[in-house]
Amino acid sequence: MRLLTEAEYRATMEPEPTQIGPEDEPPFDFWPYFDEIPEAHLAGHDFSEGSVTYAWHMPDGNLQHVLVNCEAPNVFLVLILDLATETVLGHYLLDIYGV
Repeated sequence: MRLLTEAEYRATMEPEPTQIGPEDEPPFDFWPYFDEIPEAHLAGHDFSEGSVTYAWHMPDGNLQHVLVNCEAPNVFLVLILDLATETVLGHYLLDIYGV
């Protein structure tokens, strides 16, 4: 389970990503990866509900960002999916407000 640095996370982002609708099926089962993420990577946040409100497709790199909801508003565990290999490249703890 690879915790990405901010620079590594930002390198997976592309201009004009497409939001994926909540009714869309995930491209592959990423939950086994999610279940193995060490508690130390979660900074004390609770993501155990396993709920996803936002997902974004990066059009050029064929990547998807899946944002797993947290108990705290505007904090997400982002899973970076590689659609070509159907693997999770890593994860990043995203705090929208940087608090």
